[in-house]
Amino acid sequence: MPIDAVPPPTRALSGIQPTGRFHWGNYFGAIRQYIELQPGDRQAADEAYYFIADLHALTTVRDPAVLRGFVRDAAIDLVALGLDPERAVLFVQSDVPEVTELTWLLMTVTPMGLLERCHAYKDKKTRGLPADAGLFTYPVLMAADILAYDATVVPVGEDQVQHIEVCRDLAGTFNHLYGEVFTLPRPRLVEGGAKVPGTDGQKMSKSYHNTLDVFEEPATLKKQIMRITTDSRPLEEPKEPEGDHLFQLFSLVAPAAEQEVMAELYRRGGFGYGEVKKKLVEAAGQFFADARARRAALEADPARVDAMLEAGAERARRKAGEVLARARRACGLDRTAPPPAAVARRKG
Repeated sequence: MPIDAVPPPTRALSGIQPTGRFHWGNYFGAIRQYIELQPGDRQAADEAYYFIADLHALTTVRDPAVLRGFVRDAAIDLVALGLDPERAVLFVQSDVPEVTELTWLLMTVTPMGLLERCHAYKDKKTRGLPADAGLFTYPVLMAADILAYDATVVPVGEDQVQHIEVCRDLAGTFNHLYGEVFTLPRPRLVEGGAKVPGTDGQKMSKSYHNTLDVFEEPATLKKQIMRITTDSRPLEEPKEPEGDHLFQLFSLVAPAAEQEVMAELYRRGGFGYGEVKKKLVEAAGQFFADARARRAALEADPARVDAMLEAGAERARRKAGEVLARARRACGLDRTAPPPAAVARRKG
């Protein structure tokens, strides 16, 4: 490959809201991908920034003590599940105030109609629910989260692609007005795009009350799994495993060889779903065993967790400060800088 054809470095960026304990949908839909993108792994980016989105969480979590607890739990859970603060930058969103100033700069180029078409706002409006300005302008803060770190790739689910499109639109408008300030990111969809089913077969979501928490107490998790909704086909009837939500959950945590054995059992028939549920309990316990041990160690050492987040915030602020300074110079807020080239050309 010629020297001038070497691809530019990639920088991954994503955030996750601290609105409760992480469930299997959070892990298999997002967190696992964060870990894969860490520098040093097979599918790694050159750099990776991951933040706990406490500013975003303010639109739904209004108890300060609860929010603080959620933030700490999120940090512990992410590291326990495999996110390495030595390889990726892990920080709390509100610890980087540069992002909120950047949000205002982007607000000044954001059309109202663009925000009115965004899913979260449209959904609440359609259902006749109250929507505050925080929810309405949520996509602009999300764009600032991404642009502040010159992110090139953002791992998202399909329902979040619109936010990346909004981010690109706002960055493009700003760049058109003031010169090439922002890097335009692209989405990286979860491999396969499959949803993680909840205990009722719908998409796993806190709003559906159908979640299995990653770090749930074993006895409670067992009860939840044993109550998973199944169909009423007779024991002897063969069943197709594909599309069966109980088998899908088993496939997430069981080794490939055990998945094949279970699939054959489905197709042969002559079994009860209770048998599958017991196997699911065992597989889940083994799959998350190491993460549970790491979590217990981290929870017992709060100073270590604080140090990780402080170091991450320092690194994030350095990068966000560079990008904010670039944006301030471009739009004229830095009065010591010469006029940006784009403005100078228009005046000439």
